[in-house]
Amino acid sequence: MIRWTNLKTWLLATLCVFGPAHALDCDSLADLQLPDIRIEQASPSKGEEGPKENLPEGVVSRSPRATVPHCKVEGVVGSEIRFEVLLPDDWNGKFLMGGGGGFAGSLGNQGRFSVNRGYATASTDTGHQGSGIRARWAYGRPERRINYGYLGVHRTTETAKAIVRAYYGRDAEYSYFYGCSNGGRQAMMSAQRFPADFDGIVAGAPAHDFSGVMAAFAYNMQRIFPDPRNLAEPVITAQNRQLLESEILRRCDDLDGVKDGFLDDPRACGFKLTDLPVCPDNEPADQCLTIRQREAIAAVYNGPRNSSGSIYPGFPFGGESSAAAWQGWITGPSPQLIEAFGEPSSQFGFATQGFKYIVFQDPEFDYSTYDFDDYDRDAAHLERFLDATNADLSGLKEAGGKLLLWHGWSDAALTAFGSIDYFEEAEKRDPSLRDYFRFYLMPGVFHCAGGPGPDRVDWLGALEGWVERGEAPSDLVATKVDNGRVAKTRPLCVYPERAEYGGGDPNQASSYSCSPSSTSR
Repeated sequence: MIRWTNLKTWLLATLCVFGPAHALDCDSLADLQLPDIRIEQASPSKGEEGPKENLPEGVVSRSPRATVPHCKVEGVVGSEIRFEVLLPDDWNGKFLMGGGGGFAGSLGNQGRFSVNRGYATASTDTGHQGSGIRARWAYGRPERRINYGYLGVHRTTETAKAIVRAYYGRDAEYSYFYGCSNGGRQAMMSAQRFPADFDGIVAGAPAHDFSGVMAAFAYNMQRIFPDPRNLAEPVITAQNRQLLESEILRRCDDLDGVKDGFLDDPRACGFKLTDLPVCPDNEPADQCLTIRQREAIAAVYNGPRNSSGSIYPGFPFGGESSAAAWQGWITGPSPQLIEAFGEPSSQFGFATQGFKYIVFQDPEFDYSTYDFDDYDRDAAHLERFLDATNADLSGLKEAGGKLLLWHGWSDAALTAFGSIDYFEEAEKRDPSLRDYFRFYLMPGVFHCAGGPGPDRVDWLGALEGWVERGEAPSDLVATKVDNGRVAKTRPLCVYPERAEYGGGDPNQASSYSCSPSSTSR
């Protein structure tokens, strides 16, 4: 009996026997036999019902619904890597793997919108079930940590391509990945570990330096919630946040020539915490900061440190007063998280869960007493399976792949400085990097979406042009939609260029041009 050593070998042999025209109908996919894969369901769908976005021509829809007729396939790879594949009736000949956020645990597909553009698309829970902000699944389960770290996406990709081949009778002509946050980390991991998996990759606001992100979260929580028994009163108050943002905007909003409620490049703003007065007698008040409040805010802006120096960069200015930025992610209180988990902010949830079950295998771990001088040693093992920080992209270059990286300047979940550092380190290694890797910063944009800045970009369309027609992207157009209409557009410039206002309607991208940036950290 022949034993196929891997899925790819088996698939090539299958094509030799049946030929590229051997296609199945949707129901028959339930009986498809693939090595180490169990298909649990395959059923046709007319598409999900629901309200559709009434958007102007050229504006990207964010609908998570598969509204076109398609075949839906669900199954398991190995012992517990669950997956879903959507196969549109009107296939464009392409495949897209969608990323998943947080600690994963569900079949959330950040690229699900692509099925409405004719893509076959797939998603995975990476080998465990649960809320995206809980990590107990990792306790005592090293296989799950590896599947979450990098292997689950790769195995699902191979599986989905096999199902695509069986259903349509031919391989996808092009394969893509699209993800943000943890999905962005998955994107960077694919580019570094499995560069032949995709022809093009979109990585948004990536948590690629997982160990650094965990350090930043826990470090902030030590200073904002120093007493884990009292989570109702953060050291940084709503009044502090409002004071910060109003003073930063007062000083720096119009540095780019337009007063629009956000900073084009926070690095150009010379605001310092010492510009704000210390409260008399160190008693909290609305228009000043106590010593403790100043120290906590400084930790957010400066990033975690220990006796050896910086562990990870801090956050740029932006989003301080917003419920969707600093309040929801950093300082709390977040009513939704308090109701669901009894936790005040997303950073608190990810920090405590991540340290208990991923950094350490200790459900009793207390973040408030941790000594960060030990962090380099304690977190070193994360580099082997969670960190996507390898700046050597020669594998992607040799495979002919293309990578688009983007980050919102006002992201309060994952600092844009982390993406800047990665890109600059990669470019030091390969000065020709921009032939296959380009980076964009989005002024006034929160984590993955939202914020006062234009946040909708057709990243997939830009990547298609680069991969399929050799049209390397330059400046792109970002759109802000408000109540179903375009409120403003702004050019996004290839890093390190930035948009400069040249006169005319400040809400139109045509009023700006991309110029070299003179700012740096």
